[in-house]
Amino acid sequence: MTAAAEAARPPRLGWLSTGRDPAACALLTETLRRAHRDSLPLQVAVVACDRTRGEHEESDRFLDLAGEFGLPLETLSSAASWRAAREAGVPRETWREEFHAELMRALEPHRPDLLVLAGYMLVLSPAMCARYAALNLHPALPDGPTGSWQDVIWELLRRGAAETGAMIHLVTPELDRGPVVAFDRFPIHGGRFDALWSDLDAKVVESGLDAVIRDEGEREPLFAEIRRVGESREIPLLYRTIAQFVTGRLEAGHGHVGGEEELPLDLTGEVDREVRP
Repeated sequence: MTAAAEAARPPRLGWLSTGRDPAACALLTETLRRAHRDSLPLQVAVVACDRTRGEHEESDRFLDLAGEFGLPLETLSSAASWRAAREAGVPRETWREEFHAELMRALEPHRPDLLVLAGYMLVLSPAMCARYAALNLHPALPDGPTGSWQDVIWELLRRGAAETGAMIHLVTPELDRGPVVAFDRFPIHGGRFDALWSDLDAKVVESGLDAVIRDEGEREPLFAEIRRVGESREIPLLYRTIAQFVTGRLEAGHGHVGGEEELPLDLTGEVDREVRP
């Protein structure tokens, strides 16, 4: 392949997942389904899982799914690796570097250009962040809360936020702090949300938000509705972001992404069309 042809071809994706829950299968399935629907020449060069077969039923289902799609598969048990390192007295950060060095050796023959972290539960090593452009989804706007999706929603409720969304960011050694590649937003006031805010406000006045968190948790109706809407938009956002690379609008390099347009890309309109076709 000539240098020009190599530069013009769609990127080869490395798909990384721990396969810990049904969402791992949904992310892979829906991304491939949408690419087929749109005739998008998306190529998953390798699926890598940090669980090996027999460690967990959910990850076994994920491994089966990759096989059903005929995708090259690499497995490397982070749990077994960390257990051996801990017994040998190896510090966590040293182990992280060694584990991801081994993972990079496994990925190398597949020549991925861009990594997609789709339910991958480990923090990448600095060396791996420098070697690959790796994308991760965080369920908040670029200036929104950090932490788990639960932490994000509770913080939105504390702030009385008017909107939220999700972002795809470049993975760096600092958790959820890499440069933002793309995002989408949606309102959490107006329409069906207003009555839920009123109900929450009454409960907060009576007993305080901490009591609501303790007593209702994720069952709290406003919390649950924000999560439902946000979750319905996550796969479309991930897919539409990947599509920017496949179509050449964005380019992936060693530890960075770029393109002709200023980042981050606001993909709200594209996500809206995906969820409301």
